[in-house]
Amino acid sequence: MYEMLRRHLGKVMAGTAMAVTGTAVAVAVTLPGAAGADDAPGDRTAARAPAGASAGSAGSGGAPDAAGAGGAAGTAPPPPATVLPAAAEGPRGTGTDPLTDAELARAEALALTPPGAAALQDAAGDRGRPQRLGTELADPEPGREDVRRAQVRFYDYARDELVVRTVNLTTGAVESTSARRGVQPSAHPEEVRAALALLLAAPLGQGVKEDYAHATGGTLTDPGRLRATGDVYRPYREKNVPEALARCGEHRCLRLVTKIPDGPWIDTRNLIVDLSARNVVRVG
Repeated sequence: MYEMLRRHLGKVMAGTAMAVTGTAVAVAVTLPGAAGADDAPGDRTAARAPAGASAGSAGSGGAPDAAGAGGAAGTAPPPPATVLPAAAEGPRGTGTDPLTDAELARAEALALTPPGAAALQDAAGDRGRPQRLGTELADPEPGREDVRRAQVRFYDYARDELVVRTVNLTTGAVESTSARRGVQPSAHPEEVRAALALLLAAPLGQGVKEDYAHATGGTLTDPGRLRATGDVYRPYREKNVPEALARCGEHRCLRLVTKIPDGPWIDTRNLIVDLSARNVVRVG
């Protein structure tokens, strides 16, 4: 009987210890939030002295002890972090180094040098320049690893063509040009901005303006007041494609996602912008 009572009391005491330990963990987690809520705004960075702190602690007016000042006795606080400045970028990279800013500008200038560049058109409908999509370092040719070459990709809205030109940054020559229709790479941020401007200017954009006014109390007059992302609308992934969007894939069509800065999202996923035909169509 004694042995049974001793085991029972041991289980009760162990359970009590676990409950106290659990309560201590919960207090340790929740105290900072509660203290921050009760303190005045100017006092939120000051640490509260724990219950039962000695007279020599910082909270009671005495000098802080060594462990409180440095974390561990005799340990100095770490020095402030420093940020090293970026290394100076030269006008020309070497080997497989990424293209420098100077090389990027030179590659795009060389890619637009051939005759006929004036007939090109960008996403905003402006003639004389194509819509740039990206520029990257081209693979070096065997035995000519010291020659830097770049591939410049852009979209010509006048012909609905993806154009890729390879330029030699050493000689300044355009080595090759390819143009393909029906190829739709990811949208460039400039294309997203152009699509948003078309959307807000179209009759279907009235709902977006009403949602903006309801959320902010203001009038949406500038596309820059919305944050927009988006990508190419691919009709082969859709079940029911409106007739007005049947040429998407040949045309450059975008689906946008819009958001009010520091505010809610505005659902524009059912509004497709055909940048080639410059119109807006509802789907679904």
